[in-house]
Amino acid sequence: MARSTADDEFTENIIDVDVSSEMENSYLEYAYSVIYSRALPDARDGLKPVQRRILYTMGDMGVRPDRPHVKSARVVGQVMGQLHPHGDSAIYDALVRMAQPWAMRLPLIDGHGNFGALDAGPAAMRYTECRMAPAASAMIAGLDEDTVDFVPNYDGKETEPGVLPAAFPNLLVNGASGIAVGMATNMPPHNLVEVVAALRHMLDHPDADLDAIMRFIPGPDLPTGGRIIGLDGIRDAYRTGRGTFRIRATSTIERVSPRRQGIVVTALPYMVGPEKIIDQLKTLVQSKKITGIADVKDLTDLANGTRLVIEIKNGINAEAMLQRLYRLTKLEDTFGINNVALVEGQPRTLGLMELLQVYLDHRLDVTLRRTRFQLRKATDRLHLVEGLLTAILDIDDVIAIIRSSEDVGEARTRLMDAFDLDEVQTNYILDMQLRRLTKLSRIELESERDDLRAEIDRLTRIVTDDRRLRKVVSQELAEIAKSYGTPRRTVLLGSSGATEAAAGPLEVPDDPTWVLLSATGRIARIDTADGLPSTGPRAKHDVIVSSARTTARGDFGVLTSTGRLIRARAIDLVDLPATANAPSLTGGTPVAELVQLEKGEQVIAVTGLSGQGPALALGTRDGVVKRVNPEITGQDWWEVIALKGDDRVVGAAELDPDSPEDTQLCFITESASLLHFSASLVRPQGRKGSGVAGIRSASPVIFFGAVPAADAVVVTGADDTGGSTGSASVKVTDLSRFPAKGRATGGVRCHRFLRTETRLLLAWAGRRPAVACGATGKPVELPDANDRRDGSGDQLASPITAVASRVTAAQPRPEDSSPSSPDPVDSRPGLADQPELFGDN
Repeated sequence: MARSTADDEFTENIIDVDVSSEMENSYLEYAYSVIYSRALPDARDGLKPVQRRILYTMGDMGVRPDRPHVKSARVVGQVMGQLHPHGDSAIYDALVRMAQPWAMRLPLIDGHGNFGALDAGPAAMRYTECRMAPAASAMIAGLDEDTVDFVPNYDGKETEPGVLPAAFPNLLVNGASGIAVGMATNMPPHNLVEVVAALRHMLDHPDADLDAIMRFIPGPDLPTGGRIIGLDGIRDAYRTGRGTFRIRATSTIERVSPRRQGIVVTALPYMVGPEKIIDQLKTLVQSKKITGIADVKDLTDLANGTRLVIEIKNGINAEAMLQRLYRLTKLEDTFGINNVALVEGQPRTLGLMELLQVYLDHRLDVTLRRTRFQLRKATDRLHLVEGLLTAILDIDDVIAIIRSSEDVGEARTRLMDAFDLDEVQTNYILDMQLRRLTKLSRIELESERDDLRAEIDRLTRIVTDDRRLRKVVSQELAEIAKSYGTPRRTVLLGSSGATEAAAGPLEVPDDPTWVLLSATGRIARIDTADGLPSTGPRAKHDVIVSSARTTARGDFGVLTSTGRLIRARAIDLVDLPATANAPSLTGGTPVAELVQLEKGEQVIAVTGLSGQGPALALGTRDGVVKRVNPEITGQDWWEVIALKGDDRVVGAAELDPDSPEDTQLCFITESASLLHFSASLVRPQGRKGSGVAGIRSASPVIFFGAVPAADAVVVTGADDTGGSTGSASVKVTDLSRFPAKGRATGGVRCHRFLRTETRLLLAWAGRRPAVACGATGKPVELPDANDRRDGSGDQLASPITAVASRVTAAQPRPEDSSPSSPDPVDSRPGLADQPELFGDN
């Protein structure tokens, strides 16, 4: 409707339009605005209009890398007021993304403050500060040298660059993503050094094909690292502009606690955050699509980067679980490449060769325009310098003409006629300051003239010779790669590598295994159906003092000094790999971290818990001996001997219940008394029994064990003047030198003390040969055998704290016995050539 000015009344002026035609035209205008002014990047500088306006405005404001940060709100307001006719949130979102190192391979904004995370948004723009990053300076370098065309802004009052000079290929290096109307773009980042190498190759070889270029650019290089699985989709995208590839997190399987393995993720797929993974894992566990995950911890921080720890329940194959997580979570993601960008104002889908060529054409044009600008500037300056030199040579005549002229116009005309100068040169002479009339100024002008002539000659050759122009562009690209290039972060894998089938079943199979207890109190397991291998490298750290057969998912018992047998699971132990010849052992878990011990309680031995249970022989500090009937309860722990007073168990061994007469039970006391007798002399008792007298002695027992009737050796070590730092003299004697006596007798002397010695600190009896270690677990060489049963020991350079037997052949498991059936004591495996067992302690 239109308002009448004559009678101040309204008159109607209605225009009928077709609704479908109006909607079509309006939608096309909207679509055109979104495509060209908002969503799609330009193929030359790789920037959307809002990004380009931010960088141009920051450069115009002087917010450069060598200047202090300014409020982000100030930059957003300046961009919105002068160039970008949209909301401040859109501008700030674009600014934030250019500052995020996980989104941009080469960030263009240096942000100060909370610029968000993969799982969280940034702080408000009034709280954050920003300035241009060094790479952004290279994007706008040359704007003042007529390198690009400027266009009017939205209201025609300002001008802005239609494209930035872009000293590096930003579209390929930083990628792009955007959704327009009817089309979208999604381009992955690449490595700057690789892209520059490809561009330089194309400059030298304009006819290069895709295969040659892919030798320089094998695939994307994502800011967050990770692994790209399969390269066929990348090649399709490089050829056609469309393709897909899979990104897999970088992960390792580690022991994250003494009792559990875990998957440690140190790099996630592009634009996937830890919280996303944690939420997916919670959903899968709650819906019971995944079982076997005990806990998830996000230990990511600024100092160490991404670290997501997924703890795996015992009994679960961690490698198989990892493959399943790749399939069900964002630990493996798909990236769809859709290289849509504006070329000469038109949206096009571009392959790798086209993207590189569009940028090269742009950079060649920018360099040519900059060179022409510099050539014009140098030529104009040379023209002025030559006029000044002419005036200085005849300065007296110049001054005379100026002084005798009525006005400036007359002086200008007379100088032009007298010295054959043009108007520009004459005006410059008239504006010349008197201090320029010195002799030094003349020398400087002559030097400047020569330099300008050389510079003009160089610039002219670049403008007129395409080969020189390409060389300049190539050198500048090389400098950019040297200044801003970083090593590749993403690993490219030709195929998926391990598959779920290759990873094995999800649950660990219940295979036979050995549980091993070391002299330094560490415990581990080796999955093997046979005995421990007998050959291997020399020991460096530890000896095995007790071992037990069980299965990987079975239970075993831990016998303590208080007479308790504590149930434990083999699956909770570190699984030490074994080679064909010798255990390749390192690590192990402190036994105190596996079972709950009381104050002062010590672990004596480990034993199997299959069938009816172990047939144990126990010896105590007060000389009590007990044979325990095989019995297993459903409790977590139970007593196997009723101790009296403050008595303690000092040793234990498994017996063959069918042939106890083949085994000797041996006591050694602190006063060097040794007693051994047949195990058949001790009647088995139930677990409530308190045992019977084993040895009669006023001094405490320091060793009890079960030894074979033949081929056994005794090792004793005495102190030095009552010290407690370890044995000072050690004696090795065959057990056959000591006569067997009846149970509950006093035994015979096994070590003669020297003048400064008062007691035994260490004693051991077992299958020969014996090996020993010190307090740190390092091996100590034992002296040769002494035929005298009551002889004195030999001095050692280092004290010993533990002794064990070393078998000379592997002890295979009898075919007719179960994996966890007890060994006869005379075939218990020891340390074969003392292989390295549990590592440094």
